[in-house]
Amino acid sequence: MSVRRLAAKQPETFAFTPENLDWAKGQIKKYPEGKQASAVLALLWRAQEQAGGWLPEPALRYVADLLGMAYIRIYEIATFYSMFNLAPVGRYYVQVCGTTPCWLRGADDIKAACRELIGEPNCVTEDGLFSWTEVECLGACVNAPVAQINKYYYEDLTPETLGRLLADLKAGREIRPGPQNGRQASAPLGGPNTLLDPELYRNELPDDAPPDYQPELAPKPKSRKAKSTVKDQ
Repeated sequence: MSVRRLAAKQPETFAFTPENLDWAKGQIKKYPEGKQASAVLALLWRAQEQAGGWLPEPALRYVADLLGMAYIRIYEIATFYSMFNLAPVGRYYVQVCGTTPCWLRGADDIKAACRELIGEPNCVTEDGLFSWTEVECLGACVNAPVAQINKYYYEDLTPETLGRLLADLKAGREIRPGPQNGRQASAPLGGPNTLLDPELYRNELPDDAPPDYQPELAPKPKSRKAKSTVKDQ
């Protein structure tokens, strides 16, 4: 794993909003006395959301003070987990999966489109809207290639569909997460291709069945006693 460092330019202070502070206290209460540090990942994640998608250094110290942790422990956690961004990101943060299934399905083309439309990895566009990076497996391999934009997955991408997504975001239009090629979730692209025989479904619920309809169950087979191999004494 490469070394991850805090951004050179940092804000002077950080503090949770009253709403986030109440939420944080609720998270801390989930753990017994002396184990409050167990809430560290949740609090860091909320701090990152409040800061606009990255963790400023003052936020690390703030969370450490809330949990009674040494600053070095917080730094170790924030620099270890790649889910925490240590420098500012765009309002729309694009994470492109580059692991083997996505690579085989065209992830290199998606990364090239990001370079063309956004710029180099980990650089924010001048308007502050976009930045992107390559990440390891996002766990949606059947819909490769995949990118995560903020909280949602956008799947079955091509450079063209990615371009449309970014254009819609820039124009303030809503975009639809999930497959971008008409696929239903993770189903086969061309529709069902197995279990197609209508005879398989002849015992399904009738169209005119009343609400209290109970399908007739097949009778249970009669149990048979096992023959004893030992003669009765």
